[in-house]
Amino acid sequence: MQDHRKLGRELELFHSDPIIGAGLPLWLPKGAAARRAVEDYLLGLERRHGYQHVYSPPLAKEEMYRRSGHLPHYADDMFPPMALSESDRFVLRPSLCPHHAAVFAARGRSYRELPLRIGEIGGQYRAERSGVLGGLSRVRAISLNDGHVFCAEDQVEAEVVAALEVMREAHAALGFEPSAWRLSLRGDGPKYVDDPGLWERGTAVLRRALEAVGLKRDVDYVDGPGEAAFYGPKIDIQLLDSAGRESTLATVQVDYYMPARFDLSYVDADGVRKRPVMVHRSAAGSMERLFAHLIEVHDGAFPAWYAPVQLEVLPIGDADVRDFVQRARALDLRVEEAHAGSLSARIRGASARRVPFVAVIGASEAAAGTVSLRSRGGAVDVLPVADALARLESQCAVPKRITCATPSITM
Repeated sequence: MQDHRKLGRELELFHSDPIIGAGLPLWLPKGAAARRAVEDYLLGLERRHGYQHVYSPPLAKEEMYRRSGHLPHYADDMFPPMALSESDRFVLRPSLCPHHAAVFAARGRSYRELPLRIGEIGGQYRAERSGVLGGLSRVRAISLNDGHVFCAEDQVEAEVVAALEVMREAHAALGFEPSAWRLSLRGDGPKYVDDPGLWERGTAVLRRALEAVGLKRDVDYVDGPGEAAFYGPKIDIQLLDSAGRESTLATVQVDYYMPARFDLSYVDADGVRKRPVMVHRSAAGSMERLFAHLIEVHDGAFPAWYAPVQLEVLPIGDADVRDFVQRARALDLRVEEAHAGSLSARIRGASARRVPFVAVIGASEAAAGTVSLRSRGGAVDVLPVADALARLESQCAVPKRITCATPSITM
């Protein structure tokens, strides 16, 4: 694997500018195209699993984060409040969960609505020290694939298992396997909510869920004391970067704390108000850390469905390629034309840019109504235009479902 920062520059995926600031990367057009394709896939995957998507603002009043517990337990990682007046103090959010709690609380809820699955790819912000920032793997502005499930007590384990299934499907589609799984537990000190019963209940649920998907303690996953969120235990899916450093990508957490802090409730079948449990989950983590890994694990040669440019068209001489390009774009393919330089140089350039497909059209192809279609890796087929477009549409299609027997583990 190569360093994603080097490949990111070479392939023009993202850029860091000192005038913007460290840890605040710019997604350039090619990187943005790949990211948008992945985001669209993740939103579709979640919809198929019953999620409803929302938009929420990237900041809120200071009081929200005091109530959520972030200010008492997490303030060192937050940006300082912005005071518009003595009564109006706003904070850039360090996480999306308080906003999603507010979505649940927007109106009265019935047990018939549970589990209520809320999803969003939203911005959050961490006051990281400049010395730990690097490329896309550690940033201050984070775009998180986040979700929260509000459910009854007897639904929690099934929702954790369902979240693990979504993660497994997403990772298979994106083309990577986790390096390890970890059950992150409470450590010592004031960082963690002081409620032993809360921790015991959450840990027991997560262990049962891991067993339900076939993972064994100390064989397929390890315990990680001191790695939990401040409000509860979590299952973390770990990755290794090209330098061998481990980081967390996907996570699922059980939270009995925040529903109480926001006084969330639903009416059960007997007309009694009950407190929901909150399951936090992220199938693919932040777009920044995800792409840092994807760039390295694929050496910049992304699967065709989220490649920045899926097809490069190379005319020979005065061959008219406009109709073919328009038909390819009508299929929602990401297409570019390359006219400058010799044909061999243009083919080498497309290969260096990791373009999955190259279409060469000269006078003979134009007269015969064919295309010389070259796949990444070197295979070349001369096909009728309609067949070439059908192949491109099929091989660049966004995956609808990836089936795996068990979660992939590489320990």
